[in-house]
Amino acid sequence: MATRTMFTGAGTALVTPFTTSGAVDEPAVKRLARRQIDAGIHFLVPCGTTGETPTLSAAERRRVVELVLEEASGQVPVMAGAGDNDTRAAVQLSKDMHSIGVQGLLQVTPWYNKPTPEGLFAHFSAVADATPLPVMLYNVPGRTGCNIDAATLARLATIPHVIGVKEASGNITQMIEICRAVPDDFLVLSGDDAMTLSLMAIGGRGLISVASNAIPAEMAQLVEAAERGDYATARRLHQRLVPIMLGNFVESNPGPVKYAMAAMGLCEEVFRLPMVSPRQASKDKMNGWLKELGLETRRD
Repeated sequence: MATRTMFTGAGTALVTPFTTSGAVDEPAVKRLARRQIDAGIHFLVPCGTTGETPTLSAAERRRVVELVLEEASGQVPVMAGAGDNDTRAAVQLSKDMHSIGVQGLLQVTPWYNKPTPEGLFAHFSAVADATPLPVMLYNVPGRTGCNIDAATLARLATIPHVIGVKEASGNITQMIEICRAVPDDFLVLSGDDAMTLSLMAIGGRGLISVASNAIPAEMAQLVEAAERGDYATARRLHQRLVPIMLGNFVESNPGPVKYAMAAMGLCEEVFRLPMVSPRQASKDKMNGWLKELGLETRRD
């Protein structure tokens, strides 16, 4: 771990646990972070999409990140979700996260606005100028309606402090073009669990994972096998884990993975509207996948 390049390997896009009354479950935030660290995950990413960030207040976002930092205690780096579709808000949130001690920032493309490539360059330049922290871009066009193509990403890679991208376009051709277009030291991470092995085979450096909320050790092992060139082991792990990787997206994330964690007794199955629990058919499928992996569930 001491020699690992920061924010390579397997990072977890942490869920935000809520109590039955709907408040942030602070003890559970720390328990889940500790479980990740003990399982060998390489870094933590609170307050991203999987953390239901759109329904967290600014104060809640700050508190969740504080709790994760407290539990991490320097053992693994913490990259905080600090994106917004208002550049001024993203700048302020980035400064706030810097003030509480995070080691990096995850910055999603502005949603709804549909900025041009020039607008993206101006937005991310302003955010990167706001703090000395490394910035990981987050490309998830299925949620934001805004795609960072390879040519635009190559230009964004020239911005000081922009160190990489969480690439979740689902487009393997674009991933190939990105790996070819960016500098060798620019970190290309998968934002789709099931595409991680493919991306690492062409130059990717790991992933920011949804599945690792439930199976952190297994996802870390898969990435480590690929890092050392042991693709036979990585393929075996991928084939075993791919049902739950894909299963996390049978409905909108984080519905399925949060249900799985509740089924494992790790947190309450509580969402904030407009997110709701998955349909029973989806829950039944998830229970089957958990049982295939030998994970104990408390529901049939």
